[in-house]
Amino acid sequence: MESISKDEISIPSQPKWRKVAYGGMQPGYSDNYTDESFLEGMVMNANVVKRDMLKVMQDSVSISQYICIVALVVCVWTYTLGSTITETTLLLLDSCLLGLGFVVLILTAKRLSLHLLFHYLLNIAFFISGLYILAPIYCTLTKSISSDSIWALTVLLLLVHLFLHDYSGSTIRPPGALTNPTLTSNISLNASIVASVLIASRLPSRLHVFAVMLFSLQIFLFAPLVAYCIKKYSFGLHLWFSSGLMLVALGLVSTLHRLLFGLLLGLLVFVTFVCPYWLIRIQEYKFEINGPWDEAKLCFDVTE
Repeated sequence: MESISKDEISIPSQPKWRKVAYGGMQPGYSDNYTDESFLEGMVMNANVVKRDMLKVMQDSVSISQYICIVALVVCVWTYTLGSTITETTLLLLDSCLLGLGFVVLILTAKRLSLHLLFHYLLNIAFFISGLYILAPIYCTLTKSISSDSIWALTVLLLLVHLFLHDYSGSTIRPPGALTNPTLTSNISLNASIVASVLIASRLPSRLHVFAVMLFSLQIFLFAPLVAYCIKKYSFGLHLWFSSGLMLVALGLVSTLHRLLFGLLLGLLVFVTFVCPYWLIRIQEYKFEINGPWDEAKLCFDVTE
């Protein structure tokens, strides 16, 4: 047998690996093979946002503001249940709040037409009429339920309301806005309405129920809209308005109990100062890796 030299043996060369998205396995390479250039496209912390402490504290003012709004509603509920506030006084307060809300909307809106203003007035008229008609039903809605259950359920609903509330937007679509309120915002609004109905069902007269329901729904429906319009109009005015609201809320809560005053003050300090500090600190430990293994992201709006 003749010997075959090594030069006469032809060894097929292995094809070069190519980075392709589709095409199946490449001959001579496993399905999960990567070459030395794979990690060249790795980027670390590309989307990490450097946050400023003062900016985060200013953004947290919206949360503290709405906590004070809910605290004011609870104070009015407590005073009404204790007969400190009469139904006539509460109706006068409702009228003043409604008038002030419309003044703020008119002064801060850039494109508020007469048609839109008439639309708001018509909806509020139907809204008030419906509340007055349903007031006798609310009076007897929870007669078979104990008061302890009512208080516990009300507190739970208010916590759900605060947890799911959209602090960056409004519960009603503002004039000129392109998007509607989110699902969680609507759930939060429904929780506040049910809590208002539970409180109103413990009042003695139809006029009491109507006044409390009108006050509560004005606050939960229109106060976020007014606060949103003020913030869009002037951020400085938003800070002054929030500061005044915090002082009023702390003053009213202090008349109820010192412990409640301490809890509200501690919560405001925690939300306004401690939480922004924590957010800034934990940014140091954020580590994000991006590279060729990431899924593709659309660079256009699919709704267009």
